[in-house]
Amino acid sequence: MREIVVISGKGGTGKTSITAAFAHLASIRGGAMLCDLDVDAPDLHLLLGPKHFEEHEFRSGFEAVIDPETCVACGTCVDLCRYGAVRKPSWDDPTGYCIDPLRCEGCKVCVQFCPAGAIGFTERHCGQWFASEMRFGLMVHAQLFPGSENSGRLVALLKKEARARAEVLGLDLILCDGAPGIGCPVISSLSGASQAVIVTEPTPSGRHDLLRVADLCRHFRVPVAVIINKFDLNRQNTADLEAYCKDQGHTLLGRLPHDEVVVRAMIQERCVTELPASAFSDALRSLWEQIVTLDSRAAARNGASPVLFQPTPNA
Repeated sequence: MREIVVISGKGGTGKTSITAAFAHLASIRGGAMLCDLDVDAPDLHLLLGPKHFEEHEFRSGFEAVIDPETCVACGTCVDLCRYGAVRKPSWDDPTGYCIDPLRCEGCKVCVQFCPAGAIGFTERHCGQWFASEMRFGLMVHAQLFPGSENSGRLVALLKKEARARAEVLGLDLILCDGAPGIGCPVISSLSGASQAVIVTEPTPSGRHDLLRVADLCRHFRVPVAVIINKFDLNRQNTADLEAYCKDQGHTLLGRLPHDEVVVRAMIQERCVTELPASAFSDALRSLWEQIVTLDSRAAARNGASPVLFQPTPNA
């Protein structure tokens, strides 16, 4: 089973719009399991309109909780907490001492030293994850609560679920929309991936973040293919990005122009490739065919079975 992860190094490069279009094109040729791994700020569902048929709580880490019935208001927890997470009673909040969950780091000091044993240590509810149906097949995705942590662990959970469901359905491909940047969720997204597709743009920040995320892929030995989106914003920067890819041995899939059709597709909650044919959608189809070819070659090198779909000229 192969996993293609679309990442960007930075936000705003058009990664999600491109991933949604690839999901549409993959559905024409046999389908793929879709996975939105940007758990801190997911937005793939805005284009695909998934309908949840499973919803699960994501719990990770622990937080302290004060039982007001047992608390003797000695103030020991306030003195010991180095994060200012314990809130004292006040005239407008006479309910007693309590823990601010956004400040609590789960160090358990207050739990250990509370003389009344009034502080519990419960597993933290960090967000929700879903299994959904959308018009291109099945999708697994999630949403962390604001300020919640452990996004890498949630990404790993989604990938595990995606692999299990793809195996049951007989799908040979998992298509993932990764998070921007190079942090924990991106590192977790690259785990077990057979191909990373980096979407960049010809700007100073685009080049800087391309170099960072490409180095991350190299560290984990994940093959890199690059798409330069909005290439006509700065043709000299585009030429510099192409030269970098050639120098580093990264596959340059091609360029995409700056086109208002992407905005029109967003407004209609559709993929670009679902709208009437345009130069932009034709370019996307060509890019997807190249990715399929790269994936097939990688599978052949690794002795895996051939892909269940093949590019066709009129797809």
